[in-house]
Amino acid sequence: MTKVLDNSEKSRFELLENGEVAFADYRLSDGQISIPYVESPVALRGTGAAGRLMEGVVTHARERELKIVPICGYAVSWFKRHPEHQSILA
Repeated sequence: MTKVLDNSEKSRFELLENGEVAFADYRLSDGQISIPYVESPVALRGTGAAGRLMEGVVTHARERELKIVPICGYAVSWFKRHPEHQSILA
C-alpha cells in the first residue's frame, strides 16, 4: 500500500507514485479537516491514485480523531461512492 504523507508545511496530504505527486490541500480548524482541493497529475489520472490519496486522508483523520469536511467536488463525490467512510464526515 502506498503511504500518504502529511506535508504540514504546505497544508496538504501527498501521495507519491511513479515520480508524480497527487495531493489534497487541507485546512485544520476546530477538530475538522476541510478539503478544498484535490489534484492528481495527468500522468496519474485514471490509475486510482486520487482514490488512494483519499483513503490516506481518511486514515490520517481517524488516527487524529478528526472529522472531514469535503469541499472539493472530487472529495464530495468520492465520499458519496464510499459510504463506509460516512462516519468520518463532519
